[in-house]
Amino acid sequence: MRKFLTAVAVLVAAVVVLFAAAFLILGPERLWARFGPADLGEVDFATLTRRDTPNDALACSAEFCAAKADIPAVVIARPFGDVFLAVQDAVVHEPGLEQVDANAEQGTLRFVQRSRVMGFPDTINVKVVPTANGGSAVLLYSRSQLGKSDMGVNLARVKRWADLIVTEARKSGP
Repeated sequence: MRKFLTAVAVLVAAVVVLFAAAFLILGPERLWARFGPADLGEVDFATLTRRDTPNDALACSAEFCAAKADIPAVVIARPFGDVFLAVQDAVVHEPGLEQVDANAEQGTLRFVQRSRVMGFPDTINVKVVPTANGGSAVLLYSRSQLGKSDMGVNLARVKRWADLIVTEARKSGP
């Protein structure tokens, strides 16, 4: 039994060493790219289907999304164009963030944000929607590329971004 446990420990140690070597040689971006693209692409908030695993988060309202949201959409009493720019300004200083798409006409933005130590990529989709009263709603969907759980990272991000966007919209407003 002792020989078996020793063999298992050696095997586990070898796997850890190989993974660490691959991580150092390839770097996190190239290593995680082997599991698919970091950018998970566009979403249609109206028809969005949430994951079965707890590694995504959604800020939306029933009028814009059929999927159950974690928090309500951010609603700002500012015109669509102003809010679209406020979103970009609000998140520009987020660590490990790369903007991969922006369409001002459609009010959509897409980002990839990587975790600090391991470089795990998450895709964040943003949509700014004009509301009936002349304001704007901001829909946010953040999801992990890897794993089945994110330890609350995506929900924390969606809440943080919602606060940042509201703060930025107030700064640039009348």
